[in-house]
This record gives sequence, C-alpha cells and structure tokens, in this order.
Amino acid sequence: MERMILVTGSAGHLGEALLRTLRASARPCRGLDRVASPFTDVVGSIVDPAVVDRAMEGCDQVIHAATLHKPHVATHSRQAFIDTNVTGTLNLLEAAVRTRVRAFLFTSTTSVFGDALVPPPGAPAAWITEDVVPVAKNIYGVTKLAAEELCALAHRNQGLACLVLRTSRFFPEGDDDPKARAAYTDANLKATEYLYRRVDVEDAVDAHLVALDRAAPLGFGRFIITATTPFVRGDAAELRTDPEAVLTRRVPGWRDAYRALGWKLLPSFDRVYDNTRARELLGWRPRHDFASVLARGGDVKSPLARAIGEKGYQNEPTTPR
Repeated sequence: MERMILVTGSAGHLGEALLRTLRASARPCRGLDRVASPFTDVVGSIVDPAVVDRAMEGCDQVIHAATLHKPHVATHSRQAFIDTNVTGTLNLLEAAVRTRVRAFLFTSTTSVFGDALVPPPGAPAAWITEDVVPVAKNIYGVTKLAAEELCALAHRNQGLACLVLRTSRFFPEGDDDPKARAAYTDANLKATEYLYRRVDVEDAVDAHLVALDRAAPLGFGRFIITATTPFVRGDAAELRTDPEAVLTRRVPGWRDAYRALGWKLLPSFDRVYDNTRARELLGWRPRHDFASVLARGGDVKSPLARAIGEKGYQNEPTTPR
C-alpha cells in the first residue's frame, strides 16, 4: 500500500482546504472526520482509538486539524473540549508512534495566548512571537495548550517529529463580536485583520505542506501562521494611539483605497502577530497580505477560500458546563 497523509477534521475549513490541495496534486491522502463530507474517507471520532487506528493504517504523515473551536465554548461542555482536543490528540499521537509516522503536524491557534494578547491601558500593542508565554482564558485555550504539550512530550520521549502550527483567523464567517459587526462591514474588518491577525486559508495550507517536509529535521517547534504584517516591533506604542499614522508610513496609498471602498481603520490595535519564525525556519512564503487585498480591490478571499465557502459551526449543545 502506498503511504499517505492522514488529515483529521476533513469536513472543516482547513481540512477541506488541505484535501482539495493534496488531491489536486495527486498526493495520496485520507480524510478523517465525524461528519461525512466529499473530503471524508473515514467517518468517526478521534476520541475512539479504534477509529484512529483504522484511519492511520498505511499513513506515514499526519496533519491533525480536527478540533472543537472557540465558538463551541458557548455550546459544548468543558469535558467535550477535553475529550476532543486532548484525548483525541493523545490517541492520534500514540497511534503515530506505534506506526512510526515520520511527520506529525498539530494545528493549534493563536488563541492559546489568551490574556497575553490584551495589554493594559496605556501600554504598547502586544507584539506576539512564539516566545510570548500563553495565558489561556477559556477551556478552548487550555485544551489546545495541553495538546501542544502532548506533542512536545511525544517528541521528547518517543522521538516523534512533531510541529505545532498556531494559526490566526482564517474562517470566512462573520466576526464573533457583535459590536465589530455593527461598526464595520465584514470585508472591511477582514482586510484590516490582515495587518495583525488573519491568514488566508490558502497560505495556511501552504504552511502545513512545507512543515511536513521540515518536521524531521526540526524535530519539534511551535510556529505562528499569519499574514506578514507591514508593521515592525517599534510601531507597537503608536499602534495603540494613532494606527493611521503608522499605516501611512508602512503602506502608502492605503487611505485612498479605504476611502474608495467606504472603509475605515480601527482606532487602535491591541496586538500584532509576527510570522518571522515560520518564514525563516519553515521556508514558508505567504502570498496574501494587506497589500494584496488592496491590490485586488478589497477582495479578502483567495480562490481556495471562495471555493470552500462558509460552513458555520456545529452548535448542538452537550452536557451542562
């Protein structure tokens, strides 16, 4: 049997994007999800070790993208997060070790930084690199951090080549903040997020695929996956008080583009994600950023993002929290 790539979460945004891309390049791959979809080959839960063993058969690389997400905090129990995000990850890691998988990628999130993302009043914007210590603020962040540590443990104790990719926002759904939705159009918000906390799903896919090749030589590592910001660390203080002045220095012409689109800039930026380590150590070259969005006349979606579309979230409630 030809060895292949297992992708968990195949019915989700990133899972579908990965499988679309892998299939288009004729790379052997298998999708696993508890939800049936055109990109799901094995229907079942990663919480079930038997399902994981069946899905892992013949695979020598794993991209683990299945997860309960931040919006599920309102609808799912804390135990459900532990079951899926922690126990499910442990099941996959143990199966990967048993079958001698040569590369394991865990899709994490910049949400693990939690309260470290919000500086106190009067402080500069938080400049977020992999060296920032996470301060999880909900069960989602806690379980993603726990899963990251399981990956680190599998590398230290069993020698599994395992990389953690902390992705920033790439979902096409509307913002989860009702005040932001009321104040800005969706495209306006997403375009502005490319400055400091968004990545296109096409670039997220590329990051995972280059990371597969870098897992063995690197062994273990955590990487922020986000669009390349035009800002530099020295801009952090001014980004809290006068982001228009900073953006005018860094992206001349932005004001005319925003005016033509009827858009406006946020009055303040509280954080900036820095993808330098991913670009330098993974050799990742993201193609989509704030400048490219403006060059496309404000189109915030790549062709891949547009093909996948919106999925919403599975919001069926579980046991009380």
